[in-house]
Amino acid sequence: MSSVPKLTLVLGGARSGKSRYAESLIATLPPPWLYVATAEAGDEEMKARISAHRARRSPDWRTIEAPRHLVAALQKAGTMPVLVDCVTLWLSNLMLAGIDIEAETAHLERALAAAAAPVVLVANEVGSGIVPEHPLGRKFRDLQGILNQRIAARADRVVLMVAGLPLALKGTLRESP
Repeated sequence: MSSVPKLTLVLGGARSGKSRYAESLIATLPPPWLYVATAEAGDEEMKARISAHRARRSPDWRTIEAPRHLVAALQKAGTMPVLVDCVTLWLSNLMLAGIDIEAETAHLERALAAAAAPVVLVANEVGSGIVPEHPLGRKFRDLQGILNQRIAARADRVVLMVAGLPLALKGTLRESP
């Protein structure tokens, strides 16, 4: 029996170990695995981050870059286990493009329910910091909190990463080998 439930949400702050932990969950399943990347390399720092993520992954990973078309990428997965890194960047990409967040979130929820293999979603927990000064920042923080709640409600397992340590918020952590 798989140690990875149908839907897992991995939350945490910046550099909390979210991506590495999510990758380790998917890697307990037989390859190939699908990595859905939502980041866009808009500057040198982001290019370096993307390169570091790619270098860490083995050739067993297939990658789809989907900054805005997450549902289409999930539908292409078939029976491959999927890691989405991350829904926070997906949300900000949608906001900046003026796309209907509610409609896209509803499409995402339907796609997650229809997934044929386990899906692990990575998201930032952005509500624990200071209140953003700019209205767009406050809107983003609020929408991210709502998106996280909606995914967490559907998820079989929710893990909060703090300082590289996983904390089970819903469900159980995977067993150590």
